[in-house]
Amino acid sequence: MAYDPENIFARILRGEIPCKKVYEDDWALAFHDINPLMPVHVLVIPKGPYVSLDDFSAKAPAEALGGFLKAVGEVARLMGVDESGYRIVANSGADANQEVPHFHVHVFGGRRIGGRMIKPQD
Repeated sequence: MAYDPENIFARILRGEIPCKKVYEDDWALAFHDINPLMPVHVLVIPKGPYVSLDDFSAKAPAEALGGFLKAVGEVARLMGVDESGYRIVANSGADANQEVPHFHVHVFGGRRIGGRMIKPQD
């Protein structure tokens, strides 16, 4: 899949659409999800045109990979879930229900999260 520079996260990165920013550095931007599923639900996106985790891991330079991972950890600390616990989720591709074609990680926390995320197929 080719990167679409008009996707909503690309537009947020360019400042065309506002966001409730949590963190920003040279490698990533983090902001509150507009439809939170948990008390803490923050999206972390890299500052580059990457469609998915597969695309990001294959094409991003080592500095961007490391910088992004550090940003995810910093978001957990800023949101106060680093000690109580949090979950990170990255949906990658159609079968994973990735809705925005720009790689992103969801940081969930703020209350106990159930142990199972995936319901077995009948």
